[in-house]
Parts: sequence; C-alpha cells; structure tokens
Amino acid sequence: MRVPLPFGRGCREAEGEGFTGLEDPSSGPSGHLLPEGEGRAKKIMWSELPLFPDRASTIAGETDALFFALIAISAFFATLIFFLIFFFSIRYRRRAGRPRAAQVNTSLLLELFWTGVPICITVGLFIFGAMVFMRVRQPPANALPIYVVGKQWMWKVQHPEGRREIDELHIPVGRPVKLVMASQDVIHDFFVPAFRVKQDVVPGRYTAMWFEATKKGEYHLFCSQYCGTQHSGMIGKVIAMEPRDFEAWLAGSTDETPVKAGEKLFSRFDCVNCHAANTRQRGPALEGAYGHPVRLQTGQTVLFDDNYIRESILNPMAQITEGYRPIMPTFQGQLNEEQIMELIAYIKSLTPQQSGKPNP
Repeated sequence: MRVPLPFGRGCREAEGEGFTGLEDPSSGPSGHLLPEGEGRAKKIMWSELPLFPDRASTIAGETDALFFALIAISAFFATLIFFLIFFFSIRYRRRAGRPRAAQVNTSLLLELFWTGVPICITVGLFIFGAMVFMRVRQPPANALPIYVVGKQWMWKVQHPEGRREIDELHIPVGRPVKLVMASQDVIHDFFVPAFRVKQDVVPGRYTAMWFEATKKGEYHLFCSQYCGTQHSGMIGKVIAMEPRDFEAWLAGSTDETPVKAGEKLFSRFDCVNCHAANTRQRGPALEGAYGHPVRLQTGQTVLFDDNYIRESILNPMAQITEGYRPIMPTFQGQLNEEQIMELIAYIKSLTPQQSGKPNP
C-alpha cells in the first residue's frame, strides 16, 4: 500500500534512504505503519513544523530558559487565579437560606505570604533577566568585528579582511562575532532566530550586537522592522563554518580591506592636511585618539568612538574639540555609510590595540 509522506525536507531525506516518495517501507502488509515507521513519520512531521528554531548560539539556552520561566510562572498564576474565581463563585454563590457572610479578621501571616512570594519571584526574574541582558550587551574581548549596512532592501556585509557579502553572513563556529551596524535609509532590524539575537539598525548612528555560533549550518536572517513595500523580501542567511573552512573562505577574496579603503578616502578628501601631526595641523591629531575621552569647547567630555567620528564627519559643528576652531567642512552627501565605516576603520587603526583590550 502506498502511504503519502510529508512534503519538503523530510520527503527528500526519505527519498535519499531509498523511498520513492510515496511508499513507506516501514508500513506493514495491511498498510498500517509499524511502531518504528510511525515514530519516523512523527519525527519528520515535527522537523517540518518546529515550535522553536534551533539553538545555535551560546546565549540561546539562557534566553530560552528566561522565556520559558516567564511563560511557566504566568501560566501557573493565571490558572490558579481563574480556578479560584470559578471555585469560589460556585462554592459561595448566593442561595436561599444561606446567612450573610461574616467579616473575616485579617491574617498578617497570609498577607505576608502572598506579598512576599510574588516579590521574590519578580526580583528573581529581574536578576536573571538583567544577567542575560548584560551578557548580550557586552561583547567578549576577542570578538571578531564585522561591518553591516542595512538599506532597502538588503544587508551589505564587509569583513575586516575585505571580503564583501550581500544578504549573507559567513562566521566561524566557536568564536564570538561583533556586528557594527548602520542604516543607509530607514530603521531596520537584524534578527537571527536561531541565535536568539535581534538589534535595531538605525540611520544616523551605530548599533552593535554580538553572538557566538555553537554549530555549523545555515540559519535564517530577517529584517524584523517594517521598512517599506519590500520588507518581506529583506531576508538572508547566516552561514556558520568550521574555523578552518572560514579562514579558507576569507582567503579566497581579493577585496580591499576597510582599513586600506579608508586610508585612500582619508587622502582623497585631504583629511591629512588638517589632522596630520605636523606644523600644518589645524585639527585634533587622530593617532592614538580612539577610545579616549575628548574635551569639548562646551566643557563636556565625550568618548572618541565610532558614533563620535561619524557625527564629526557629517556634522562637524555639533561637537567641537577644545582648543580648535570650527573650520572642518561637512561631508554630508559625499560619503555613503560604507565609506564612513571604512574611514572609521582606518582611524581606529591609528590607535595601537592593547593586548586583551580591543578598541570599543
């Protein structure tokens, strides 16, 4: 007897094991599935209809644990409250001949119990959530930086070695990866469900996120923020590779590194005329400046980081360094987001990186 199997990946896997795609060799003479055949069919069905995506990052387990804890506690108290409401409404409903209820004196112990228990639960969840949040927000020192630009309707990626990608992101397994992201037009959202990470990509500033893949494979990449008429088509994939395969993949590129491209832009726009440390210097020296505080004419102190450099390039009058005149022109409209990232990569390279303490 021929038994239809589920469509999709499970069907293709079955065909690879000798199935024709319509008959199941585990079915008995009468056409009914044998126990092992039934188990295989169920396995195929659930593989095609997963309730949750794979856990493929170091943070995924903690994120799921927090999520399930919230669901379980909420479900428990919701069930308890509704049960008590229905029970009391039936048990103590108004009936003929039943005397009016007498006033019940307050029980201090009971009030302390139903006040203290929720407080302990909520504080515990807050601490757990804060720990997960802090871990997600603080990339490790050895994280691999990768630059991402979101634009309608694609993801453009560049690796420090120069390799470029569109709607794909290749990463090594077992090594933390830090994405430095910007948007060229509207708000986007970089979302990898299997890694349990999501971060807004905002025009006018840089945002960052990090993750560490735990197993190789291809994982869905989505924009989870509505960004226009073709938002649903702004999808891609993250390809996690073994470290040796990843290095071989990087070596196959002849693209220019962001530092080299940024150095060319630095010379092309004559930035060296004002920022070189010589007698012609009219702007702040950039060597060794990245990651250090900058004192402004207003008396405020800001950090010399990616967002500070970006604003200084596009809106140089916003934050003027103390001791220098506001003579720098704006490069708004002359540089796109990728070129600004390349300039930043070059300026960052002018600051020697301390061992175990990478540039922020």
